[in-house]
Amino acid sequence: MRGLLRAPCFSTAAALIVSGPMAAAAGEAAFSEIALQVGLDFQHFNGAKGEYYFVEVSGAGGAFLDYDNDGDLDIYLVQGARLASGPPVDGETSAPPLVDRLYRNDLEISADGSRELRLVDVTLASGIRATGYGMGVATGDYNNDGWLDIYVTNYGANQMWSNNGDGTFTDVTVETGTEDSRWSISATFFDYDRDGWLDLYVTNYTDYALASHKPCRSYTGALDYCGPLAYNPQPDRLFHNRGDGSYDVVSAASGIGLVAGSGMGVVSLDVNGDDWPDLYVANDGMENWMWVNDRDGTFTNQALLGGTAFNDQGHPEAGMGIAAGDFDGDGDEDLIVSHLNRETNTLFENVGDGFFEDSSLATGVGLPSWEFTGFGIAWIDYDNDGWLDLAVANGAVKRLETLVLRGDDSPFHQTNQLFRNLGKGRLYDASEDLGDARLLSEMSRGLAVGDFDNDGDIDFLITNDGGPARLLRNEVGNRRNWLGVRFLDATTRRPLLGTWVELETASGESLRRRVRTAGSYASARDDRVLFGLGTSGSVGRLRARWPSGRQSVWDPGVRNRYLIFVAPRPEPTAP
Repeated sequence: MRGLLRAPCFSTAAALIVSGPMAAAAGEAAFSEIALQVGLDFQHFNGAKGEYYFVEVSGAGGAFLDYDNDGDLDIYLVQGARLASGPPVDGETSAPPLVDRLYRNDLEISADGSRELRLVDVTLASGIRATGYGMGVATGDYNNDGWLDIYVTNYGANQMWSNNGDGTFTDVTVETGTEDSRWSISATFFDYDRDGWLDLYVTNYTDYALASHKPCRSYTGALDYCGPLAYNPQPDRLFHNRGDGSYDVVSAASGIGLVAGSGMGVVSLDVNGDDWPDLYVANDGMENWMWVNDRDGTFTNQALLGGTAFNDQGHPEAGMGIAAGDFDGDGDEDLIVSHLNRETNTLFENVGDGFFEDSSLATGVGLPSWEFTGFGIAWIDYDNDGWLDLAVANGAVKRLETLVLRGDDSPFHQTNQLFRNLGKGRLYDASEDLGDARLLSEMSRGLAVGDFDNDGDIDFLITNDGGPARLLRNEVGNRRNWLGVRFLDATTRRPLLGTWVELETASGESLRRRVRTAGSYASARDDRVLFGLGTSGSVGRLRARWPSGRQSVWDPGVRNRYLIFVAPRPEPTAP
C-alpha cells in the first residue's frame, strides 16, 4: 500500500546521529520517522493480485527485542508470502527473498549524549528461515537460558526459534511441541501456573483456506474482502511448559480449547488482583473472552459477568488489538480493544474485583476512532508526565468508498492516531504530535513500543500490510525526568514477565506498570518498564510484586537511568 509521505533513501550501512535532550520548542512534533535513515528497509508483501483472499489484509506484526543481550532493542519483522500461482508481482522477486527479517541495533552513545543509530540486517547470519505467510511474533525465554526466543504465528505452520546465545537461532518447533498449522495471529508467553517456566497461548482465527475462498462484495456490489463470520471460528491453543525444553498441549484440559472464536489479540494481566495471571482475548465479530485463572490449571471465561464480552450496547465488535494498563492511575489495569470503523475503539475501565465498564465515550477515545479501523494499540507515556497515553495503528480491511471514488488504487489506507492522557480519566486526540508521520496514510497493522535509542522515552515500530515498516523516534519525552527498570530472575536471568511494579514519585503519587512483551496486535514490545516522572526531582520507593507473589522493595536513589533488579532466590525447602 502506498504512503503519502516519502522518506529519503539510505543504504543499510547508513547511520543517523542525533543529539541529546534540548529544551522543547512550542508546537514541536513529538516524533520523527527515521526507518530508512537508520537502515530499516523492510517492505511487507501480502501477495494480493485482486482475488481478495481474506488473509491478505490481516498481516503482519513486528517486535522490539534485545536478542543479543547488549542492552539495546533489535527489530524482528514478519513477512508475507506468495499465495497463488501466476506471474510474479512487485515484491516477489526483490532481494532479499521473502522471509521474516531480523535487524541488529548497533547503537553507539557518545560521552556528550549524542546517539549514532544504525540497524544491520542479520537475518542470514542468524539462521532464521521463516518463509511462511507470517502473521505475528511473540518473545520470551521459554527454556530459561537467559536469551529471548521467538515464536512466529503464520497462516499455516507456526515456528519456535530458540536463541542459541551466539547471534543464531534454531528452529525447535517440533522438539518443543509448539506446532500449530491453523491460521494463528497473536501469541503471548506467560507463566500461568507460576512454576517458573513460560507457557504459551496462541490465538487462532478462522478455518479460511484458499480452496474454499468465497467471493464477498461491498454494499456497492464491488468485490471486497470477507469478514470473519463468512468462515468458521477456531479454538485457541494453550501450551504448558514442561520445564525440559518441551510443551504439552493443554487447551482442552484447561477449558480454553472447548470453545471456538475468531481470535486476533491476546494479553495477559491480573484481572481480579489475586496475583495469578489471567488472559483477555479479542475475537473478531463475536464476544471476547476473559479467561480467569482458577489456579489449578484451568480457566473460567468471565467476560460476560465482568462486562468485557460486548460493548455497552451489548454488541460484539471486530476485536483486533488489545492494550492493558493503568491509564487512570487507580492501581488496576484497564483494557482497550481496537475495532473496525463505525464501531469505535472500546475502553473497558477496571472498576475492581474483576468487573469493567465501557468508558469509551466518557474518556474521549470513542468518537475520534469512529472513522478508523484500529489494529496495533498500546498504552505508553510518550511525554513522560506519568500518565499513560494511547497510540493506535490504523488501516482498513474493506474498501473505503471515499478513496474508491477518488480513483485510489489502494483504498485501504488511513492515518494513525495518538491520544494524550489529560488525567482524571480523559484522553485527548493529540495526533498532531506525530509530526510528519501524521501524514503517513497506510494500511497499518502491528505496533511495537520501546526505547529504541535508550534515551529515556518511548519510540514506535509500526508495520504496514503491503507497505514499509516505520520507525518513529520520540524527540521530546526525555526532556522530562524518567526511570527505566528491568526485572530478571536471579538464577536464569530471564525477564520476569508478569511482574507488577509500583514507583512512588516525589509528590507522593504512585505509578504502576506491568512487565510484558505481548499485547497490541501480533507484535512484541520492550520488556523494560519506563516510568515518566515529569519535572519531579526525585523518586521514592520502588516495589515489585513478582510472578511468584513475593514482593521486593528498593530505593532507586537515581533518575534518568536504566536499572536492573533481580528477584530474590527461592528459599530452600526443608529436608
